Amino acid sequence: MSVKPTIDIRGLTKQYSGTASPSLSDLTLQVMPGEVYGFLGPNGAGKSTTIRVLMNFLQPTAGSAEILGHDIVNDSVVIKQSVGYLAGDFDVYPKMTGTQFISYLAELHGNSSRKYASEIAKRLQAVTNKKLGELSRGQRQKIGIIQAFMHKPTVLILDEPSSGLDPLMQEVFYELVAEAKQRGAAIFISSHIMAEVQKICDRVGVIREGKLITERSVTDLATEAAQTFDVTFAGKPPVQVLKRIPGLTVTNHKDTQVTLHMHGELQQLFKLLGQHKIVSIDTRTLDLEEMFLHYYSDGGVK
Repeated sequence: MSVKPTIDIRGLTKQYSGTASPSLSDLTLQVMPGEVYGFLGPNGAGKSTTIRVLMNFLQPTAGSAEILGHDIVNDSVVIKQSVGYLAGDFDVYPKMTGTQFISYLAELHGNSSRKYASEIAKRLQAVTNKKLGELSRGQRQKIGIIQAFMHKPTVLILDEPSSGLDPLMQEVFYELVAEAKQRGAAIFISSHIMAEVQKICDRVGVIREGKLITERSVTDLATEAAQTFDVTFAGKPPVQVLKRIPGLTVTNHKDTQVTLHMHGELQQLFKLLGQHKIVSIDTRTLDLEEMFLHYYSDGGVK
């Protein structure tokens, strides 16, 4: 029996009145149980719009989506009982203390969530005895993380969740994500932090101008990143011949040295290199941020 996706988005579109182009165009993707899906893109690409539509804060113009088999529009109330949500601009009830806010949510979720909330607060070193409006951005973000995770939801939808956290607290957040994944939760994360994506995500989708332009596993991206070579020739490099190899890009060329980024099989490349005298060849790891910037630019369109 096949496993059904926890989040199932089909042709989702959102166009605001008076705008020429949709903020979200024909988005189709799935997030499976126990999967961490990173949703990436430059500012204004449509990430937050997607999340707000999924949470039914915005109505879709076209298409549909289901969470746990429930329609995001018709069954929004039912869905929210099983979702942990953190907005990108988390800022609620400024006159309540963190303790009061968490206690209020514990009454809604059931008191079983109170103990786990206290555990998370301790791990995050959260300040809970001050009013939310008096907290620093990082401390407010900790409260936001607590309220999203405290009831151990089946689905987590998180918009820039580690924003404002120091590196040590980011690590605690990553641990919380790993624990939720282990419980079988489906986790949908919008993020700008490439090291974070590489560390916690299983798959990523890159959105630009409202359109999903690529969807890859982090493992595949890491494999591609490793296939970058700095080659120094004894004489003039055969740059034009190299450029004719399928899947190969010459990213840098200076004197006798070339930098090559290879997608796909390496056999043809090494066959050509074997026909020339090579002084040195080094494999280096391409920063994943550099790869994502490629997708953000015009060169990243499929």
